[in-house]
Amino acid sequence: MEQRHLGRTGLRVSRIGLGTLTWGRDTGEHDAADLLKAFWEAGGTLVDTADVYGDGEAEYLLGQLMDGLVPRRDLVISTKAGSVPDPDRRFDGSRGHLLSALDASLARLGTDHVDLWQVHAFDPDAPLEETLQALDIAVSSGRARYAGVSNFCGWQLAKAATWQLAAPGTRTRLASTQMEYSLLQRGVEREVLPAALDLGIGLLPSSPLGRGVLTGKYRHATPADSRGASEQLAPFVAPYLDDAASRIVDAVATAADGLAVTPLQVALAWVRDRPGVAAPIIGARNALQLTAALSVETLSLPDEICRALDDVSAPVHHYPDHDWSTL
Repeated sequence: MEQRHLGRTGLRVSRIGLGTLTWGRDTGEHDAADLLKAFWEAGGTLVDTADVYGDGEAEYLLGQLMDGLVPRRDLVISTKAGSVPDPDRRFDGSRGHLLSALDASLARLGTDHVDLWQVHAFDPDAPLEETLQALDIAVSSGRARYAGVSNFCGWQLAKAATWQLAAPGTRTRLASTQMEYSLLQRGVEREVLPAALDLGIGLLPSSPLGRGVLTGKYRHATPADSRGASEQLAPFVAPYLDDAASRIVDAVATAADGLAVTPLQVALAWVRDRPGVAAPIIGARNALQLTAALSVETLSLPDEICRALDDVSAPVHHYPDHDWSTL
């Protein structure tokens, strides 16, 4: 699998990442082992997790598998901290919480460092400089090699990255931002992606298949074994089952028919090759789904297909994103 630099850093990652959102919950040890082995054998390196996935079970399971199945040195392990199971406070970006969470993640993973550590979300109740200082401490102490953020909007990302760049050699440059991005969710193109490109921050798209909808599986019905049929995940899928999304899914299916490939491959190739993207994160539930996703490695979409998909999925962005004189 092709490797890419993560933003303007020396860290190289596979251009498709393996997500572990369902590990320890819907994905058990056997399926997780099959997923990790298939990913590694295909040349994949970037494995994404978080301290809240499966209430910590995802990290623990990944650590167990690295102990004997796949060498730790062959993987780029990315985890996140900052989300908390507190109905009164969804995020905790305090230095104390973040560093304690990192230590707990390292213990579950069974390693002395992670390759990429990301703040899971912006915490409006914690001073941003305090949150960012936790990243600096993590890197300077050797517990993390690189640092990034997740779910920061445009101004939050730009402020955080500029703060870090203001003291080179002292503060840790942001390497990444992890955001949802797909043909069904192009909101990052408004401000996040331009900021990331300007600041040299690599984008790690989550849900690159539109929460599974872009595979076409929901075009005619909801499969019984799908996330859309799951009591826990159905609300996660529902926003992408409207008429606007249906038109985009139909266009993806038409493109796939013309290229003799699958809608999954078309949707994934489109987001993988967008400017600024380092590696879409695929949350396959079994090795069969992962193999289907990894088959996109040999596919590059023709320019006319990309333009057609761009047009049908284009978000409505006017002032102030475009020159006011043209409106």
